[in-house]
Amino acid sequence: MRIPRVLVALAVAVCAFVPPGDRPAAGPPGVGRVRPATALDEAWGAYAERPGRSHWTGGDSTYSVATAAGELWVFSDTFLGTVRADGSRPPVAGAGGTTPFVHNSFVLWPAAGRPRTVTGRDRSGGPAPVVSGPSRDQWYWARAGVAEGRGAAIVYARYARTGSGPLDVAWQGNVLARFGPGRPDRPRSLTPLPSSARTTWGAWLERQGGHTYVYGTEQGPLGAHYLRLARVAGSDLRRPWQYWTADGKWSARESRSARLTGADGAALRTSDELSVVRHGRWYALVTQRSDEPFSAQVQLAWSRTPHGPFTRPRTVYTAPEAGPSGTYRNRNVIAYNPHEHPELERPGELVVSYNVNSLVPQDVIDRAGVYRPRFLRVTLGPPGG
Repeated sequence: MRIPRVLVALAVAVCAFVPPGDRPAAGPPGVGRVRPATALDEAWGAYAERPGRSHWTGGDSTYSVATAAGELWVFSDTFLGTVRADGSRPPVAGAGGTTPFVHNSFVLWPAAGRPRTVTGRDRSGGPAPVVSGPSRDQWYWARAGVAEGRGAAIVYARYARTGSGPLDVAWQGNVLARFGPGRPDRPRSLTPLPSSARTTWGAWLERQGGHTYVYGTEQGPLGAHYLRLARVAGSDLRRPWQYWTADGKWSARESRSARLTGADGAALRTSDELSVVRHGRWYALVTQRSDEPFSAQVQLAWSRTPHGPFTRPRTVYTAPEAGPSGTYRNRNVIAYNPHEHPELERPGELVVSYNVNSLVPQDVIDRAGVYRPRFLRVTLGPPGG
């Protein structure tokens, strides 16, 4: 059938007056090349092998905050000391050795000058966590942070041991540690954060449109986590929080916070640590495959809003270090908790870190290089790529 020219002309005229925001949106960016960020990997490897009693030789979490003093790298469990010539560490101090171990630390990496490890100090002058736990059996692991003036504000989660195994730990609550300029070794304040909904807040912090969005994770089955969202007006996380609810509104009650969803409406499953960063009109969720315990797959999903729904997570990279066929030929070696470092990126790419560890603690004593972050550069392409 031939369509009358008058109808074609009418359709063109109508489309010309449709506001751009009402036109069908293009899909999310595609993924082009994914490759190791070799320069970052080598820089951290070289730094770890420098000698020094209180020097960083490995850590996990691996968040980062761009501050006035330089790039502040935020770590949870951290080994200090010296790596031997054969690539091993001396046993930890608590086991009769000389390797200090703390539950959280910083590495301050200035734009010009040498990086330095930052820890707290115990009563004898030895290294201690930057944020010390309230008792010997409780400690703080790091979450995400943001710049605050010339300093930084970091979310920490308090944990306690429940057994003798490396995974026998339980979350206890959330706090905000604020650090002034020039004093990253000592928080100037420690403020309790919302903790009544069994959500470990601070998996990611994203500032957009006059708000700071606070992503939190709730532990689910088989190591998977559910993602929740809160926000505060401005950038001070001590201000009142609002929570995204199941009916698509913001509530002042933490108990009404809802699990964020995928495109099918089902609750999205993620890793414990992750990132949600805006790229143009889309928000990129970097996470880990969650339907397989200790999966080494780094995944990427997209949403048009901070609160979803998110597209189905797709694997963009598989960590080569993990598992019996991985770099170390060790079934106990795992990769986990990837997230993004936007301040290190060029237009059209993501810089992503992930942690490598072993389920057998002795493995990271015998081979110090196992327990270090690795980095990726993910090049974005046109939609559908």
